[in-house]
Amino acid sequence: MTTHAAATLPAATDLVRELVAIPSVSSPDARHDQSNRGVIDKLAEWAEHLGMKVEVQPLPDAPDKANLVATLGDGDEGLVLSGHTDTVPFDEAQWATDPFELVDRDDKLFGLGSADMKGFFGAALHAIARLDAGKLKQPVVLLATADEESTMAGARALVDAARPTARYAIVGEPTGLRPVRMHKGILIEGLRIDGRSGHSSDPSLGHSALEAMHGVIGELLALRSELQSQHRSELFAVPVPTMNLGRIEGGDSPNRICASCSLTFDLRPLPGMDLSGTRRVVRERVDRLLADTPFEVSWSAPIDGVPPFETPADATLVRAAEAHTGQDAVAVMFCTEGPFLAQMGMETIVCGAGSIDVAHQPDEYTDRAGVAAAIDFYEAMARRFCE
Repeated sequence: MTTHAAATLPAATDLVRELVAIPSVSSPDARHDQSNRGVIDKLAEWAEHLGMKVEVQPLPDAPDKANLVATLGDGDEGLVLSGHTDTVPFDEAQWATDPFELVDRDDKLFGLGSADMKGFFGAALHAIARLDAGKLKQPVVLLATADEESTMAGARALVDAARPTARYAIVGEPTGLRPVRMHKGILIEGLRIDGRSGHSSDPSLGHSALEAMHGVIGELLALRSELQSQHRSELFAVPVPTMNLGRIEGGDSPNRICASCSLTFDLRPLPGMDLSGTRRVVRERVDRLLADTPFEVSWSAPIDGVPPFETPADATLVRAAEAHTGQDAVAVMFCTEGPFLAQMGMETIVCGAGSIDVAHQPDEYTDRAGVAAAIDFYEAMARRFCE
């Protein structure tokens, strides 16, 4: 179905092209981090063209970053279509084309963020454009967030503000348009051990932080085995919580006792595992191991962490999405903003065009057919829950 608004909106591919052309990298590393305001302002312009009420919400601690809440209709029990505006950093030398120029080839749309997830906005806007505001009994809300790829600061700001309010939410991350009702969470922990340096010829002159870290790593791996024996879900391709020891750094010379050693690792809990409780268990195990030793332990969390997420299999939104797509809802191992929307009281799923397998990769792409199917899907869900 095509309405006048849809006819006057640029083609979905053209919307994606314009968004891809606007750099919006987010990163914990300030050398790569960029504002997302260019993308937000462009989305606000298109949403206003569709007659939506538009609110741009700067993040409290980062005024160069913002969320967008655009609403068609009135009420507080409608449907949110949610996506993030940022991309990950990239290595241009590994791309076959300019990452900021959308290349349309063989039904594929190549460009940075085309799948993850600027392609979503082209589909969501065209789905909304097909609706008649006068027929809506509840609102359709387009939500665009900041910093999903780094700190989830945009989603956290929404929770703090308790806005928007809605009964249902669809996060348009790339899932091949298969409904996702659960995913793992993530903790990223930084651990530093400080000992005392000394000449390597006499071990009594110092306390080796590197040797202490050896014991800590053994304790962490033992804890990993325990968590995997206690928690399991066959719905996931990797059915247990995982822990990855990602980076270690310590010492400065082979003939000096190592005075300081740092380890960064991640842990991905299953639904049902409390995020703060899991972090507490991890830290207590290490602190207890090094208690009554000459070593000092300090902890840091580069990000606050993302909770695991689960919507019941018999939830209304899950059933409606399964009926439309003809596919059963599944579990995935990557994180989304879904748990934050669920925390705000919304029945939430994840469902969008494209494949997560090409996200964060050179020559990232989505496809024309997927975007077209996503338009139909978002329109159908909006009519089901808002008309």
